[in-house]
Amino acid sequence: MFSIFATLSFIDVKMLGVGLAFAVLLDATVVRGILVPAAMTLLGERCWYLPRRLGWLPGVVLESPGGYGSVRIS
Repeated sequence: MFSIFATLSFIDVKMLGVGLAFAVLLDATVVRGILVPAAMTLLGERCWYLPRRLGWLPGVVLESPGGYGSVRIS
């Protein structure tokens, strides 16, 4: 994706391409693959807590496709 930047002759553009590629790789592996699931595990139910200032949002009931139960989001 960013390999086109590495083929250009300007060193600044090459560094930009390598930096972008590294940032995307870091985000995809470390942040989304490790940190987000770990934070969600540590937070548990608090991960899905709706702050009081967003209480004006309407409540929604989500039902599973198999009919195994429902979750009320309020």
